[in-house]
Order: sequence, then C-alpha cells, then structure tokens
Amino acid sequence: MSKIYNWGIIGPGKIAHQFAQDIAKLDNARLSAVASRSQDRADQFAKQYGASYAYDSYEALLECPELDVIYIATPHSEHYRNTMACLEAGIPVLCEKAFAFNSTEAKEMVERARQKNVFLMEALWTRFLPTTKKILDLIQSDAIGRVVSVKADFGFKADFNPKSRLFNPELAGGALLDIGIYPVFIAYLMMGRPERIQAIARMGETGVDEELGVLFQMADGRMSHLHATLLAHTKTEAFIYGEKGTIHIHTRWHEPTHFSLIGEDRRPQNFNFDYNTNGYSYEAQEVMHCLSEGLTESPLWPLSRTLELMETLDRIRAEIGLVYPGERQ
Repeated sequence: MSKIYNWGIIGPGKIAHQFAQDIAKLDNARLSAVASRSQDRADQFAKQYGASYAYDSYEALLECPELDVIYIATPHSEHYRNTMACLEAGIPVLCEKAFAFNSTEAKEMVERARQKNVFLMEALWTRFLPTTKKILDLIQSDAIGRVVSVKADFGFKADFNPKSRLFNPELAGGALLDIGIYPVFIAYLMMGRPERIQAIARMGETGVDEELGVLFQMADGRMSHLHATLLAHTKTEAFIYGEKGTIHIHTRWHEPTHFSLIGEDRRPQNFNFDYNTNGYSYEAQEVMHCLSEGLTESPLWPLSRTLELMETLDRIRAEIGLVYPGERQ
C-alpha cells in the first residue's frame, strides 16, 4: 500500500479551499491540519474538509503530531516567515507563488532548505498541468521549430479594497506578483532569462501596480510581450510563436483545458484535456512523488528556476519603481 501523506495548510483563504478540494480527490493524500489567525475560521475549514486538527496560530501547526508536508497559502508578504518556520521545524513545504517579497528573501529560503535538507517547492501550479507537459513535449519534438516570441496576458476587474491583498502594499499587492507572474513565467519557461527588460505600469492610489506592460528581449534579439491588469477582464490567452508554427493556449491559459497547434499549413490541431480537479492536484502529486523518492527539490521546477523567476520579477519592479514597505533589499 502506498503511503498516505498528511497535509497541513497555513492560511485558509480562497486558494486554500481549492487546494483542499483537490487533496480530497487524491488517494495518497489527506488534509490533516489547518492553521489560521482565527480559531473559528480554522475550525470551520477543518470541519468542511475533514481535517483532524485546527489551530489558531501558524506556529501551533508545527507541533501537529500528524504532518508530512505543509502548503502555505498566506499573502506574499508572509511567505518568507511562514516558510522559514516550517523549514526550521524540518517540515517539507509547498509555498504559494509569488514565492516571496523579492529574491533576497527567496535566496534565504532556498539556502535554509538546502542547509536543513528539507523539501521546498514553489506552488507554480501551471507548471505541473498536463497541458504544460504536452506543450513542452511538442516544442521539444520541434513541432513549431525554435521559439522566437511569446505573447501572454492576464487580466480581471478586481473590486477595489485598499486593505485587500491585491491592493495593499503591506501585503505585497499589485498586478505583477498576483497575476503578472503568469505571463512572466510562460515567457521564462519558453525562452529563459531575458537580457533586457522594459516595463511600464499604472500605479494606483495605494501605490501598487494596477496594470503593467512588459517587454523581454533575449541576448539574440527574440522578444516576449506581456500584460497584466487588475482593472479589466482580458482574454487571458498565450501565444508561443515558433519558426514553423504557433501554439495558441486559449482563454484562461494558466489553467487551460485546450490549446491549438497551428502548423505551416495554418490548419489548427486541437488538444483537449478534461480535469476532475481545480488543477492544484498536479502540484500536490509532484510534491508527494518527490518526497517518496527522497528528493528535496522538484526536477520539474527546481529552486534554481524559482530564484531566476524571482530575480526577473525584481527587475520588473525596479523598472516600474515599486518598493514595498519594510522590504529588505
């Protein structure tokens, strides 16, 4: 019989609910514990998903007697502190994206995980979806030739609340770290770190980026065109342009159920995927697979790539002049 992994969740917000729903559909996983700053909220979450333990502090969760791995779903501003506490306790961590405030914090998190020999992975769930795997396989097989350009957007109209995680600078709010990370990720995944970055942003009344446009240029001249906004619903599509064809990832491309391969004959070949989860099950399965193999990093999304992505996000923020209160450089 395969091992059943006991998960803990820190921060029972919206994304944690989706993750817990997915955990419930996996044969080798169960939600064992949840921690919130509110005992009532923790109790309600635990009751809803059948967790045995509910705690009113994140620190108390670390003492849970049944815990194999912790999923951190708090705002970006809390990721460093939460992750470091788990690592100090020797507990494997799946930490939501964006991984940290900045690359300074991310480097310390990675260094501590490696020093303690404890598993750590960024929860960049799109990387682990079957659609992403199939797209990478097609590119590897030369289906569209060499990738020459990427175009991607992500936008939705958010209700303005200056205290919410989307708009509050104290919580590392703004379009870039919440949704802009997705277009940045797909460009980085397809072409690597850019040589040159240009970015402009529309800054809101709270001082965070509510909309931004980004251009990447590689050392050989290839470019990516990226857009993210909290002010309007966009098509949220991605295009990967190659010398011999194009991959069009259709709307809400970060969680796609289909994409099209358009070859030199211009006739689209459609690929469809049926998911019976919210999509977070795949990153959870990757974590458990790595733990079963005794790995401390995922070969699909190693910590070196997380650091490079965080450094790229830092460069974009430098371009638009966004510094968060109390941020360590």
